[in-house]
Amino acid sequence: MMTQAFYTGLAGLKTNQVAIDVVSDNLSNSSTTGFRGYGVEFSSLFEERLNVTSGTVVDSGVGVGSKISATVMNQENGSLLLSDKSTDLAIDGDGWFGVQGNGKPLYTRDGNFTFDSNRDLVTYDGFHVLGTMGSNISGETLTSVVGETKLGDVSAQKQLSFPDALTFPPVPTSLASFYANIGVSDEIRKISAGIVDAEGVRNNLELEFTQSAVQTLPGMQWDVIATTKTLDGATVYDTQTGALEFDSAGKLLTYALGSIDNNGTQVDIDLGSGYAGITAINIPVVSGSSSADGMIGGDLIGYDINQNGEVIATFTNGQQSSVARVALFHFQNDQGLERINGSRYEESSNSGKAIFFKDPNGENILGANLRNFKLESSNVRYEVGLTELIIYQRAYDANSKSITTADQMMQKALSMDA
Repeated sequence: MMTQAFYTGLAGLKTNQVAIDVVSDNLSNSSTTGFRGYGVEFSSLFEERLNVTSGTVVDSGVGVGSKISATVMNQENGSLLLSDKSTDLAIDGDGWFGVQGNGKPLYTRDGNFTFDSNRDLVTYDGFHVLGTMGSNISGETLTSVVGETKLGDVSAQKQLSFPDALTFPPVPTSLASFYANIGVSDEIRKISAGIVDAEGVRNNLELEFTQSAVQTLPGMQWDVIATTKTLDGATVYDTQTGALEFDSAGKLLTYALGSIDNNGTQVDIDLGSGYAGITAINIPVVSGSSSADGMIGGDLIGYDINQNGEVIATFTNGQQSSVARVALFHFQNDQGLERINGSRYEESSNSGKAIFFKDPNGENILGANLRNFKLESSNVRYEVGLTELIIYQRAYDANSKSITTADQMMQKALSMDA
């Protein structure tokens, strides 16, 4: 039995030392962003069964040692902390960010990201964040405005890298629509619309309405002169004339006015029909209005990330577009991930390969909510860790004393034998 006490005490020293190391590691990472703490599970090394009367409810096993059967990841989410950057992301739910250096991908809950000098989305120590790049960037030009970038296949995720200078190309105006009541008085009425030419310059399209010299009752006829020119009026690009026919109630029946040249591009002019557009009703006249498609060009202001993980490019012309999406990876068994350091892991045979969740339509989705301007804190509770550390330390001391006691008993037995 004294020999058994030695083995039991030594096993207890080893297992409790491991437990102390695990708890100490938890406490040292209590301020590590995205860190997930670990717990320790013990089991008997082996047991000796005693011969006792059958039917007893008393445990008749004598344990002669213990071992660490597993260190288990605490998968509870940490609390969310406010940040001052849109590139700081927290996962509210299940999932892992993918980051990559020179080796294979690593997975983390730490969303402390930023854009480096090359406009790459990276971690604080230079690892590249993985995700899906949009298909709307060609060189340094945005080819289209995209509201949402769809996640590609899990194997197709790549490092998110963006051009430092990105241009939003101008879109020339192709249609200008006008809305106004020009009344029934024989007075000149003018309405203007801002239009954009192929070079991205904003010009002016002005319509001037005058009553026709010859009127055919019961309706009313008006003439119109359309002019395109620079905003300062110094250069006139084109002039077109036309006519409008109204019924006796002021409803527009027909008009003859086609397109007009805007410094090399044609702009169609829409005056509406019926009471939608230009009317000539005998009521007080108010200022008219207009609308036109097209857009001036813009230069990149910067990149941000929204709550859907979309990387959004913002331009000086007020336009925005999604250009990429941060990916969230999932595993069949998160417990099987192999911890590399801090809050970073790599896949293993126990965790299985990284996967994406899918919606009912089969589209890849994040599978959790992302929170920008937030970071996930460590899920280690300091007071719990300190309590566990005291318990394991006392268990360690108890096992140490059992060895000392066994040694004293052995010495006593040897001295009695002598």
